[in-house]
Amino acid sequence: MMPSFAIFGASGQTGPYIGRALSCSGLAYRAVGRNRPALEAAFAADPFAEIVTWDPQSSASVEEAANGIDTIFYTVGVPYDQFELHPVIMRRTLEGALAARVRRIVLITNVYPYGIPQTNPVEENHPRNPQTFKGRMRKEQEDVLFEAHASGNIAATALRLPDFFGPGVRGSLVYDLFVAAKKGGRANLIGPIDLPHQFVYVPDIGPVAVALAAQEQAYGSVFHFAGSGTMTQRELAQRVFAQAGTKPKYMVANKTMLRLFGLAVPLMRELVEMHYLETTPVILDDRKLRALLPQTTATTYDEAITQTLAAS
Repeated sequence: MMPSFAIFGASGQTGPYIGRALSCSGLAYRAVGRNRPALEAAFAADPFAEIVTWDPQSSASVEEAANGIDTIFYTVGVPYDQFELHPVIMRRTLEGALAARVRRIVLITNVYPYGIPQTNPVEENHPRNPQTFKGRMRKEQEDVLFEAHASGNIAATALRLPDFFGPGVRGSLVYDLFVAAKKGGRANLIGPIDLPHQFVYVPDIGPVAVALAAQEQAYGSVFHFAGSGTMTQRELAQRVFAQAGTKPKYMVANKTMLRLFGLAVPLMRELVEMHYLETTPVILDDRKLRALLPQTTATTYDEAITQTLAAS
């Protein structure tokens, strides 16, 4: 069966769950990524998946990967210290997708382009005024995509997400929390941890993204998915340790500590500029999405914690 859908960046955090949602709907899809072993691990068991490797910085490679595809789910990640690649890869993707006559693209994105929130909760019409390099690169990525939409070359929509966690999701801000709780160790958190925060359970993203892609009126707009609601990191930690049956132990790093850790661990240095998300969290309002997709559901925190601990 020739697939009508492709997931670009398929073996990342959200790609496998979009694939699962497509498969559960009986829809064939193409899982596209750089690393064939990672793609095989994530998709080889799914009879609806076709595995294809690509070079995302080559428009010719993109065109080959997009051949025959109607709709692309774009979940491409880049190393955290190479965010300048986000708009570059989006441009190459659009060049190749247009050459392959792809009709629609769904971008999975985050809150970085908003910068420090001017109001909370944040609706989709909130100004995008990023104060950080990473936010500017994400904003430029979105601008490139929606300029293509405005020109009439391709229909584009975007699903904006808060922080996330889920089974095996190593890129999560709180991944270490689940591992530590399961093993009875000490978790490392980034503070402050007593402010309201949002987390989305990653398996919930797939059905929402697939449902959004099917709505013609979604294209040309951005939509928020707020996930399981607001909760402080401290409360989340308490619930995780309680479910694991281990004593709560965690160290909370502030911005100064991140700078110090960054002297030895480059990733910690990269987190410093985004620390404002802990002191002034972006709380997403997703009423627009729920009005379009009233069937949208989100897993409760307690159930999501249970499932994530089982996989940790």
